[in-house]
Amino acid sequence: MEQWMQEEIDSLVAEHGIVPPPWAVYNEHPFSMRWRMGDGESHKELWWTWWPLQRFTEEQKVEYFRRWPLPHCWLAFLIEAVWEIDTFENEDKLPQYFKRTSDLGFGSQQDYENDLDDPKWLGRNH
Repeated sequence: MEQWMQEEIDSLVAEHGIVPPPWAVYNEHPFSMRWRMGDGESHKELWWTWWPLQRFTEEQKVEYFRRWPLPHCWLAFLIEAVWEIDTFENEDKLPQYFKRTSDLGFGSQQDYENDLDDPKWLGRNH
């Protein structure tokens, strides 16, 4: 792990007790340019480096996301993080995982699809 990452992780853990997910740091749509450059891209890279090092069980992963309520448009991120499913390469398997997110109270596939196109995200670099 690069030194800047460890320093940022230490800072976030000191402030929050854990590294927060991207939407908790920047309330932006997952397709926003923020996640492809600059501070947003750095945070997302940092998060994906930190996350597997936690070796959380599925139950612990779910509890982590309960701590950081997510906009429905981030459900694919949750699916990838909790069940290690590449949501782009396994699009045909997503309905079964959206069923699980719905059963867990995070939202359904319909919630996800509706939120992706919700006008509230317009003007936020989406």
